[in-house]
Amino acid sequence: MKKKYVLLLFLLSVYCGYSQQKFKITYEQLKEYEGIYEYQNNTTLQIAASPKDTILYAIINESKYALKPSEKDIFLNMSKEKVIFLRNNASAITGYTSQEKTFNLISKKVLFPKEMWYPRLNQKDFKYSYQPPKKDLDGLLTGTLDNTGLDKALLNEMMQKIVDGTYANVHSVLIIKDGKLVFEEYFYEYNKTKLHEMRSATKSIISALTGIAIDKGLIKSKTETVLSYFPEYTFKNLTDDKRQITIENLLTNQSGLDCDVSNPKSEGNETTMNNSDDWIQFTLDLPMIDVPDGRGMYCSGNPITLGRIVEKATKMTLPDFAKQTLFKDIGIKNFKWNFKPDASSSETFCQVYLTPRDMAKFGLLYLNKGMWADKQVISKNWIEESLAKHSVIQGVNYGYLWWLKYLEVNGTRFFGKAAQGNGGQKIYIWEEQNMVTVITGGNYNSQSPSDELIQKYILPAFKK
Repeated sequence: MKKKYVLLLFLLSVYCGYSQQKFKITYEQLKEYEGIYEYQNNTTLQIAASPKDTILYAIINESKYALKPSEKDIFLNMSKEKVIFLRNNASAITGYTSQEKTFNLISKKVLFPKEMWYPRLNQKDFKYSYQPPKKDLDGLLTGTLDNTGLDKALLNEMMQKIVDGTYANVHSVLIIKDGKLVFEEYFYEYNKTKLHEMRSATKSIISALTGIAIDKGLIKSKTETVLSYFPEYTFKNLTDDKRQITIENLLTNQSGLDCDVSNPKSEGNETTMNNSDDWIQFTLDLPMIDVPDGRGMYCSGNPITLGRIVEKATKMTLPDFAKQTLFKDIGIKNFKWNFKPDASSSETFCQVYLTPRDMAKFGLLYLNKGMWADKQVISKNWIEESLAKHSVIQGVNYGYLWWLKYLEVNGTRFFGKAAQGNGGQKIYIWEEQNMVTVITGGNYNSQSPSDELIQKYILPAFKK
């Protein structure tokens, strides 16, 4: 019996080895699938082959999602769903099918720069030499690492490990210490002028704009009820509890609506919302599963609804209100923001795109209690309320669309306030260290190394 079991294991290992060898694919073979293709909601995506790791990637906007080879012309996306490429009679690729939908190839004429695959082009011969950030006309003061307390050796080690691929898909690392940008490094095709996705870190921007609208008296109070802003809607599942949802409940993700990203059975599924015709209607139609001000549940529909309230209160689009207030006051001129909460934003998520330097300025504004160049951009009271604990989400303290987190370094806890988003987007405020750290990345729907980089190479310098 034991011999049969051993033989069975041997045959199975041979079969698995053969199967893996059978579906192995070369970089040149992967390039055959490259091109611009149709995608859902009348958008497009790009398919690119990576020479670095011999993996095919679907690129939606600038986000890369791996497609792993399964069989000939069949790949598995990150949700393990099949993506099947189609060929014509001449065996040329004509499109692909996914989830029973067919999308055509639009063009093969697309160039993918080598820089997009490697942290630095001289990866093998890379040896880091610190260069202080250069002063620009963006209103951000710059300095050197001298007398900052930061550990140059640790930062050198961090740079080596990012470039050698130990920490993959890190796009930028910036550090502001004592009011000055003292560390600024970019990787892959990113640089200080290139806009970057913020994903859910956009929520903290919406929180700031809500505070400004309240400061200006455009929104009377955070205790105003949400439904009072939408008299034009007729809502499903309408209850007395739903009528009591306030602006503050949206800020703290305590609306009580059945919308919880940690629960796959939640009716407020984010993907379902993204593909709906009206994200506000979708969110406020959801049934109540708790009372307002009850359990904290991470729900993207809450800040999206809040953004629309700001638009109604200010009588202008959210991007325009940001441009005339927050962005103008701290010198953000280069940004992209298409706030349209409907299916047309299913892959852009109504997010704002900023440069990492401007993300750092936003963090510095909060570190300085809303002050920028002697102007009170956001009231000190709003900043303090935003960064105070109001709820707990997935075991982490939560403010007004800000995460209140700690990172532990050899038994010492460092307490930070974070705006964060999918892929590794992190704007951290470290009040005790008088420091802001910004990391951007491309680890979408996967584990990001952003927190680990801060834990291992930045915070240890301040361990007492």
